This record gives sequence, C-alpha cells and structure tokens, in this order.
Amino acid sequence: MARSKITAQLKLEPAQEQAAVEALKRFLEQRFELELGSFEVHEVLEMFSREIAPLYYDKAIADVQAVLSDRFVSIESDLWALEKS
Repeated sequence: MARSKITAQLKLEPAQEQAAVEALKRFLEQRFELELGSFEVHEVLEMFSREIAPLYYDKAIADVQAVLSDRFVSIESDLWALEKS
C-alpha cells in the first residue's frame, strides 16, 4: 500500500514557541554575538519549523517504525510458541 507524503508544518503551543524564540535568540547572541529582535528570531524559527523540523520528525517516525516492527516480530514469535499443535 503506497503512502502519501503529508507535508504539514509542525506547530508548537504558544508557550513552547515563545520559549523556543527566547532560546534561539539567546543562542544567537551568545554564540555569534548576533542581536536580533523577536520578530527576526521568530522568522528564523518558522523557517526551521518549515524546512528542518520535518526531517527530524520523519527520522523519528522511521526509528519508531523499526522498533515496533522488531517488537511485533517478537510478539508474533511468542504467539506461535504458545499455539497448541
């Protein structure tokens, strides 16, 4: 069964988004001595959310699929062992 790729932008809760903006702003100031306003930092965060976060999301989904696949194989094996001949 073919699966269609859904490309929805990941969204944070408002408090999470504000915390992310503050963390990114602090990082840019400390690491690069780059002082941006909240508006500019929010734009950078939106770009990361749109362009980079989906890559991490897809990788996490693939990792979970692999783990669950291994577990299901193990469960299936256990069920076969319990089956009465």
